[in-house]
Amino acid sequence: MSLNRYQYTKSNLDRYSTTRYPSLQKRSTDLYIISRDQDRLDLLSNEFYKDPRYWWVLAKANNLGKGSLDVPVGIQLRIPFPLEDLTTGLRAAEDNK
Repeated sequence: MSLNRYQYTKSNLDRYSTTRYPSLQKRSTDLYIISRDQDRLDLLSNEFYKDPRYWWVLAKANNLGKGSLDVPVGIQLRIPFPLEDLTTGLRAAEDNK
């Protein structure tokens, strides 16, 4: 499965337009965890999605990741699941540009 956060970003030579992420609506299939010491978005992404490149999904879903991959200890995190549904959202965001 290919879910690249830049997949639907238009480029013009060396300039990129703003990437618009899909809204990550809460679903009954989402997982919830309490963060532990030394949790990071990329490590959690690797644990749940088997790929650290999906850290941005966790950041977007939990309003985290502005300048750091670190996660505060003891907060509830939503893990959007399954990822296949996000591809549809990314395409819809691209169509609305």
